[in-house]
Amino acid sequence: MRKFVSTLLAILLGLIFVTFAVANRHFVTVSFDPFNSVNPSVAASMPLFALIIAVAILGVIAGGMATWFGQRRWRRAACQHEADARTAKAQLAELRSQALASRAEAQRLAPPPKAGFFASSGRDKQGAAL
Repeated sequence: MRKFVSTLLAILLGLIFVTFAVANRHFVTVSFDPFNSVNPSVAASMPLFALIIAVAILGVIAGGMATWFGQRRWRRAACQHEADARTAKAQLAELRSQALASRAEAQRLAPPPKAGFFASSGRDKQGAAL
């Protein structure tokens, strides 16, 4: 469904661009010389639709770059938090392995469980004398 909507929007946008281009075919001269407007040394003559579309594309690129530079602080913080999370996971894995090793060591060194219901000290499980 999403692919269908994207395709439909692309087709509609293309039709709008073609209609805009056909309606604005006349040529305009763009001058880059601020001192001589009658006979500029640097000028370009192009169709109006090409000029407007080029300016729109440059505006999108400039806006994207401004947003990207503006979000630099958040990207840096995300990288730092990711590094901290990796370090914490490594420490957690190390601590778990140490705990497992110490638990195995404690089980190996513990005395064997006493047989029978009562311990050899003459007391039952609650500590009452027999």
